[in-house]
Amino acid sequence: MFVADFIAIAGACFTVYNTLLSQGGNSCGGIRFPALPAPQDGCPYSGAATAAWLLAVLIVLALVVCGWWFMAGWALRPLSATAQTVRRLGPQNLGQRIQLPGGPDALKELADALDDALDRLAAGYESQRRFAANASHELRTPLAVQRLLTEVAMEDPEAGQDLRRLGAQLLRTNEHNENLIEGLLVLAESDRGLQGKVPVRLDELAAAVLDAHREMAERHGVSLRGKLAESLVPGDPVLLDRLITNLVSNAITYNEPGGWVEVAVMAEPAIAISNTGQDVPAEAVPTMFEPFRRLGVDRVRGRGGVGLGLAIVRSIVIAHGGTLHARPRPEGGLIVEIELPGNP
Repeated sequence: MFVADFIAIAGACFTVYNTLLSQGGNSCGGIRFPALPAPQDGCPYSGAATAAWLLAVLIVLALVVCGWWFMAGWALRPLSATAQTVRRLGPQNLGQRIQLPGGPDALKELADALDDALDRLAAGYESQRRFAANASHELRTPLAVQRLLTEVAMEDPEAGQDLRRLGAQLLRTNEHNENLIEGLLVLAESDRGLQGKVPVRLDELAAAVLDAHREMAERHGVSLRGKLAESLVPGDPVLLDRLITNLVSNAITYNEPGGWVEVAVMAEPAIAISNTGQDVPAEAVPTMFEPFRRLGVDRVRGRGGVGLGLAIVRSIVIAHGGTLHARPRPEGGLIVEIELPGNP
């Protein structure tokens, strides 16, 4: 194709030169390539003949460009297929590979190198997830035993006030550790991705979560609001319930007496949760969704969380193929908006 295009372009150049630029009789034929037929009435060529030949030249050049365009597309098609395969990779399908067919060449070598890198990435990811899950499971039993022994000791009639106060503190610490382990398990499971999706009514999930948190809201002096339009999305109902639960619980815990929490379910975004509360710096919002990151002195002192609630929310959103946007309210508090894939 390169030789054919070279000849075609050279012929086009000679034709333009022979038609427009050459002086003398050679412009009416001669030995120039291509040798154009001399007009009947002498030289130079007529305007119509010149236009016709120039049009033919343009058509030849256009065909040359199209030929190279299609050849470049054919040659780069394996790269496009490779990019699409890599783009589809996620926690739920780390076993997918490019497996580019064909003989040994540069593209095949690149695809095989990417497959090897994906093998190492999948092995490391699965090892980390398995370690978190196994460690959390192993820690559950001793914590349950500690809680039981502490409760038995506190029920002893001979236990003094100091022992009971110590036991109550140990139970609170034990509960905190159990919540931490439970959060790690959920985080490891959501990071793994979804094994399947079913139609889920977001408005019904949100209503159930609001009902379950009314007593907690009353203890904190916070009112709950709901604007729940009917919404059906594909997803995991357990994880979506945990997502809304974490956001509502977080909005209540870090609120202020007399404040409010509003949960809205709509078409776009799928879920929006707003709450009053302390001022949140805009630059600190992204870090709040990272594991074990807390905002302010109250969170450091353990005002009620273990630092995994919002990290779990982000992981669940990613597992569902959605997006999460958070921004501070000018009057204090936070607005969290979550977009999920469309109706199943």
